[in-house]
Amino acid sequence: MSEKRTVLGLMSGTSLDGVDAAIVVTDGKAVFERGVLHHQAYTPDFRDKLRHALDLAAVTETRISDGFFKDLEGELTGLHAEAVKDCLAANPGLAKGVSLIGFHGQTLFHNPADKFTWQMGDGEQLAKATGLDVVYDFRAADVLAGGQGAPFASLYHQALFRELSEKTSVAVQNIGGVGNVTWIRGADILAFDTGPGNALLDDWVRAHTGKAFDEGGKIAKAGEMDEAIIKAWINHPYFCSEPPKSLDRNAWPLDNLDKLSLEDGAATLTAFTVGSIIKSANHFSERPGTWIITGGGRNNAFMMDQLSKTLGNVVPIESYGLDGCAIEAEAFAYLAMRSVLGLPLSVPTTTGVKKPTCGGVLARP
Repeated sequence: MSEKRTVLGLMSGTSLDGVDAAIVVTDGKAVFERGVLHHQAYTPDFRDKLRHALDLAAVTETRISDGFFKDLEGELTGLHAEAVKDCLAANPGLAKGVSLIGFHGQTLFHNPADKFTWQMGDGEQLAKATGLDVVYDFRAADVLAGGQGAPFASLYHQALFRELSEKTSVAVQNIGGVGNVTWIRGADILAFDTGPGNALLDDWVRAHTGKAFDEGGKIAKAGEMDEAIIKAWINHPYFCSEPPKSLDRNAWPLDNLDKLSLEDGAATLTAFTVGSIIKSANHFSERPGTWIITGGGRNNAFMMDQLSKTLGNVVPIESYGLDGCAIEAEAFAYLAMRSVLGLPLSVPTTTGVKKPTCGGVLARP
């Protein structure tokens, strides 16, 4: 009989909005129960620190050893410890059973070509602060073994939609900071980063309005996309290269949008995200019967409408009784359980790693 554990997962994505904390009961293969999501928003000041860290992390000489990063990592980990406490309080029925944490950390730099990926977060500190076992540093083993280190929620997507994928092929599209897709048909799986998600659009809107994002896509809907910019971006070699493949958050700078208005820039960036998702379907061996959208992009009505016009059956993940805000955090709870059991976190068709690969580092309090 398989072992079940109650695991709390933590995710801080490239959108830099805060920490998502979610609880699942799992045996590393199936999920039997879910808790209520807790989201802990970052303050504007801390978000600015993370953006500064992203800029510094791109400069090789300042990686890891810089004192700024050490201090920021301690602060980031402390915020995650607070999120654990609040998530447990929000889930009294499951809290006493939690014995393990899956701690993704904050991605600052991702370059698998150099076998380097950096997720900031001190697992030892979190274990001591919470009194719980912590699995962290999920992606490094995959990258060191020749994989892309991303996307990493794919096996969780497969577990969620195993039965549905026996009837029809399914594409689970996450529109977070970076977009990624998991195509599933029964036991067959293919995953890769599709292109930008919300990060570039959020940065654009924030720089011009001070708002965190384009709520409902209203700003983009009022604008006109720049077709020349879209054509240049969508012809980038990345989109023609065969998956598995992955991207860094800042793969496309915004310099060439300077001439555009707020609305036209938002429309152009939204069209780029939509176009990259549409183009991703060229890599599937079978057209998906259903596109299931998760991540913040599912709340952008304009973006969802644009996807539906081309792809057809596009639905938010809530259509299947799931919380799209919780999926990434739940995924790292699920992967933490797989890690302690020695099960693969990635396979050749999800990250390009040569063989199914476990990973993660276990810290004990």
